Amino acid sequence: MNTKVIYRILLGIACIVLVYFCIDSVVTPIRFEEKRTQREVAVVKNLINLRAAEAEYKLINDRYQADLDSLVLFLQNTPKKEVMKEGGLSDKQLEAGLTEPKATKILERALAKAQAKLKIEDKDELYAYIWENDKEVKENGLQGFRRDTIYKNMIEVLYKGEYTADNVAEITYIPYTDHMRFETEVNNQYTTSQGIRVPLLEIRAHYDTYLGDLDNQERVNLIDKETKLEHYPGLKIGDIIAPNNNAGNWE
Repeated sequence: MNTKVIYRILLGIACIVLVYFCIDSVVTPIRFEEKRTQREVAVVKNLINLRAAEAEYKLINDRYQADLDSLVLFLQNTPKKEVMKEGGLSDKQLEAGLTEPKATKILERALAKAQAKLKIEDKDELYAYIWENDKEVKENGLQGFRRDTIYKNMIEVLYKGEYTADNVAEITYIPYTDHMRFETEVNNQYTTSQGIRVPLLEIRAHYDTYLGDLDNQERVNLIDKETKLEHYPGLKIGDIIAPNNNAGNWE
């Protein structure tokens, strides 16, 4: 084989290699972004689920929970309190000073008296009786006004059957990782300039966690870009420095 033929073969190989790297330089970022988008859908879903759980925890305890095991136990063992409403207050009633809490107290007193008198437990019968016979209820125009507190399964209400007590702990893990948990911080003593205490929450998943097995250079470039913009290099909800209503940084 003469020298010219060898050069031609080597040149052909070089061209093929060059074409490969050119295609790869275009395809790699596209593939990285496709996989990143796919994975972030799952990460965002768990962050939203955790945000819902923390909101319920704060509603009852007036603080957020940094320990995710404790948060899971809360979901498994705490019923969700809901108020079933029937009827409402008119503008005239509100102008007269009647409020929801006052109206509810009036009903509670009337129901207690009716229950003691009639010796029945059926709420429908009790309401029908007080609407017709209780003087205070009638004077305040509360016929047809009803408020009942009921308790439901917390997990079923929040997650619409997607999770049960047995698997709800899944929301605490970052998808596409080997059971790595979200970083969770709370600042339950934050006080505004007006002296109002506002508990703060922050839950995070760094790019290195759920993108760790993808192209290293693309991930490094992404982290560098977000860092230079002074953005968190990953997905998160909330902020322990300043209140933001637990917004996600993708929202």
